[in-house]
Amino acid sequence: MAKSADPARRTTPAGPLPSRRQVLGTTAATGLALAAGGVTRTAAAADLTVLGTYDVVVIGAGAAGMTAALTAAKQGLSTVVVEKAPTFGGSAARSGAGIWIPNNPVILAAGVPDTPAKAAAYLAAVVGSDVPAARQSAFLSHGPDMISFVMANSPLRFRWMEGYSDYYPELPGGLPGGRSIEPDQFDGNLLGAELAHLNPPYMRVPAGMVVFSADYKWLALAAVSVKGAAVAAECLARGTKAALLGQAPLTMGQSLAAGLRKGLLDAGVPVWLNTPLTELHVEGGAVTGAVVTRNGASGLVRARRAVVVGSGGFEHNAAMRAQYQQQPIGTDWTVGAKENTGDGIRAGAAVGGALGLMDDAWWGPAIPLPDQPYFCLAERTLPGGLLVNAAGARFVDEGAPYSDVVHTMYRRNPTAPDIPAWLVVDQNYRDRYLFKDVLPTFAFPDNWYSSGAAHKAWTLDSLAGSIGVPAAALRSTVDRFNSLALKGTDSDFHRGDSAYDHYYTDPSVLPNSCLAPLWLPPYHAFRIVPGDLGTKGGLVTDAHARVLRADGSVIQGLYAAGNASSAVMGHSYAGAGSTIGPAMTFGYIAAMDVAGAL
Repeated sequence: MAKSADPARRTTPAGPLPSRRQVLGTTAATGLALAAGGVTRTAAAADLTVLGTYDVVVIGAGAAGMTAALTAAKQGLSTVVVEKAPTFGGSAARSGAGIWIPNNPVILAAGVPDTPAKAAAYLAAVVGSDVPAARQSAFLSHGPDMISFVMANSPLRFRWMEGYSDYYPELPGGLPGGRSIEPDQFDGNLLGAELAHLNPPYMRVPAGMVVFSADYKWLALAAVSVKGAAVAAECLARGTKAALLGQAPLTMGQSLAAGLRKGLLDAGVPVWLNTPLTELHVEGGAVTGAVVTRNGASGLVRARRAVVVGSGGFEHNAAMRAQYQQQPIGTDWTVGAKENTGDGIRAGAAVGGALGLMDDAWWGPAIPLPDQPYFCLAERTLPGGLLVNAAGARFVDEGAPYSDVVHTMYRRNPTAPDIPAWLVVDQNYRDRYLFKDVLPTFAFPDNWYSSGAAHKAWTLDSLAGSIGVPAAALRSTVDRFNSLALKGTDSDFHRGDSAYDHYYTDPSVLPNSCLAPLWLPPYHAFRIVPGDLGTKGGLVTDAHARVLRADGSVIQGLYAAGNASSAVMGHSYAGAGSTIGPAMTFGYIAAMDVAGAL
């Protein structure tokens, strides 16, 4: 399959400055090689054991699937969720659980100056023509209702992530203060025995602390900031209080997944774990059920009204990534749930569903640590660090939205290899800031060095030799960067020009919180590869979340949401939570449409 080109996303050192929201062309497909995952022809109903009959069958117990199931149940529809993994929550449970929903009741109650007109202008500017206006409008219209619905029908409550800017706040309708929310603290004990089936988080919270996503910005600064120290103390106080009350405190993705699961428990919706989808069942041209494997045997779950596919992306399917995405690529750099191998996407394609955005993912620079990749956020944007390529040269605004950084890495790779890139910092940086979960001044684990993920040297020349870049070029690049940092203006790549660039930075660093010179040895370098939170290509859907054929016609009885569907964000990323916010919203839309309530 032909892949679309990847134009520049952010500023480059030569030529006119491209728009920050330039995007890739849309990739669409009408089918997949069946060898990519073993989807078979639709089985005859007479050959299958019927495992049950429901109004709605939901594939996947992540944010999209559980929201769809909860909505369907509350609309009076009998519903079942079938989940491939032995756990519920999917990638959402592993995430920070930011949720980007303009004009939601949480941010409006907090006084955020959002309006429908601002939101529409902003989303249109970010997404452009990649996504039909009707889908954009559906997301904006129904997102706030979805949040209200979830709060009314589950124990979930949400907090505004104050100050977490939209990713392109300079565009029309963008908000520097941000529109993102995250789940409030949730007591896992409310789940009873079901808590044991919650998918573990991507990164463990420090023992004894209760930490929200919005706290990490300040925890990174705890050694050098009064507010950072205060936030750390507050996290400890929350942990102490929860322990005294006998709670099992959950935040971020753990809270989101647990809260939705509690809603399903209260609504009487069964969730079948260890039940992978084999194929969709079709009768009379309509999807009328799902063939699954349950307790080691194949069977049919009938759907009177619809099947909603919320089974996640294909980030852990090497064959699909090789087929659709640019090289180098693989399954080792993603932090998505390991069960996400594109099952729902392949099944939908096998019954005629069109595919879109298959070349793209929810990208982010990652450090390939020995145990798992580390999705690098604050570390690459804090002052005193820069990214260089194989030529020892900077190539991007290090503080840019993470998806843009990786798009730039891929765009430039054929002619000026930026994969891997290297994050270079000095000891002053290491003395000041938390790095992943390693405290300032503390040594990194030995296996970071033995694996090649981290390097340390007392001179820039020695560091260059260790990471395989030209020493003279690296020295020149650092000298140039230092001169810009001292002036506080990055005229090469415009780091700090956007409000977003300043979120994960150090406000005590002046005149530009994004920029500080590298001057104190030893110097450190960390290998940077194109990681992701999951893929964003999948089944093409309309404004009602109905799956479409290549000719635009609707496949009766089939809906899709989340990373199993082609993203409403197109090739861009509006703000923190642009994955989960639309996933939940289109899960809600799908169920409401099935119920005839839209």
